[in-house]
Amino acid sequence: MGSASRQQQPSQTNHGVELIIAPPAFRLSDDEEDDEARELLLDVDGLVTVAGGGAAGAAPPPASPPKIRVRELRRQAAGGQEILRGVDLDVPRGMVMGVIGPSGSGKSTLLRALNRLWEPAPGAVFLDGADICGLDVRALRRRVGMLFQQPAMFDGTVAYNVRYGPQLRGKKLTEAEVQNLLTQADLDPAMSSKPATELSVGQAQRVALARTLANEPEVLLLDEPTSALDPISTQNIEDTIVRLKKTRGLTTVIVSHSVKQIQRIADLVCLLVGGEIVEVLPPSELSSAKHPMARRFLELS
Repeated sequence: MGSASRQQQPSQTNHGVELIIAPPAFRLSDDEEDDEARELLLDVDGLVTVAGGGAAGAAPPPASPPKIRVRELRRQAAGGQEILRGVDLDVPRGMVMGVIGPSGSGKSTLLRALNRLWEPAPGAVFLDGADICGLDVRALRRRVGMLFQQPAMFDGTVAYNVRYGPQLRGKKLTEAEVQNLLTQADLDPAMSSKPATELSVGQAQRVALARTLANEPEVLLLDEPTSALDPISTQNIEDTIVRLKKTRGLTTVIVSHSVKQIQRIADLVCLLVGGEIVEVLPPSELSSAKHPMARRFLELS
């Protein structure tokens, strides 16, 4: 079941997103969570092998605790069908965890449990060792941000969108801070005064990322963030994800149907089949996956 997750290697470092109640005219659709549709969560090295460091025979350093820990996570559809079947998963801090698997295997459902877009059972999801059910949901969503497939822009300029989250907490970002965030999201800082309605989908996705970074997230959740983008925009987003891991220590969990994308940017890959985690392994070892359905999925991808 989820026991494969315990085989993954620990990592290092650490380093946030704001829940925005969207204006009445805005609606974010979600096939699995219609009751959350009016809520917009602001869009928002390498695999470490522990080795002996000093004198011969010295004990290795203790393993770093995971940034996110999932235990026996379950979810049922309205008709009683199990979507997640007791998922266990450790997400190492400061690493990119890719989640792949066939359609309908529960990937997005798993992702949305990590910042309570649906309410997991107490004791099922932990952030830095704390049960997320015991955390203030807004504070949690500042720390654990999310980018959706389709970026949602508020009316106004790019700068207005980037400033939106911090402004809710009474903080006004300077123009220099806005431009720095745009740069981090691989955008021209001069775009800050551009109307958000004039952006391409790729530009809007990166503005959404800058808007998330404005809240200084520790974890970034990405649900098929490049599925609607052209190859150049996709590469820009991928490069940004990898750079943020290196420069800010962001822990990232990305759901993708693209095995090649996961191989390019992930440190670990979680294979989810039928609501169960069947493998957790480095991208370089995907060809060694043993589960029949996982192997079939990989062969056809």
